[in-house]
Amino acid sequence: MAKFFDSIQDIHEAFIGKQKMFFTASAPLSADGHVNLSPKGIDSFRVLSPNRVAYMDIIGSGNETSAHLMQNGRITIMFCAFDGAPNILRLYGNGYTVLPDDDEWQQLAPHFKLQLATRQLIVADIHKVQTSCGFSVPYYEYKGERDHAQKWAEHKGADGLESYKYEKNRLSMDGLHTALY
Repeated sequence: MAKFFDSIQDIHEAFIGKQKMFFTASAPLSADGHVNLSPKGIDSFRVLSPNRVAYMDIIGSGNETSAHLMQNGRITIMFCAFDGAPNILRLYGNGYTVLPDDDEWQQLAPHFKLQLATRQLIVADIHKVQTSCGFSVPYYEYKGERDHAQKWAEHKGADGLESYKYEKNRLSMDGLHTALY
């Protein structure tokens, strides 16, 4: 049975800390816009307080979450247990993008081991937490992190990464502006 909370409880934070992967979901306001669902890995998620979280976002082929957050702020973050007891935890909130030139970056960046491919930080103020059973989530064995993003970023170099972000990450697939540029 689903249970709802107004903030992240200690037991939720402990569960989050054990997960190797999480998912983010966001959507534009337009009914014909595309809903975005993204898997996230590496040690990139932090609980900052019972109602605030942040994650380190790596350069990718799109930047949908940033565009959706700029338009309407809505974000859902989901964790699910792939080992141990079955559990799903969802965080519902309003978020925003923090870029390296923003003042808030200096406060948030020390919480993370920044990667060469770090593009931005996503911060979300959480207003609802939901837990549910996760009975049908299968078991998976964690074998380690992939190093593809790091190798790709090293190959591109700083200038190549900036060019890639300019080309691929300024607009969402629906033509919405992101926080970049």
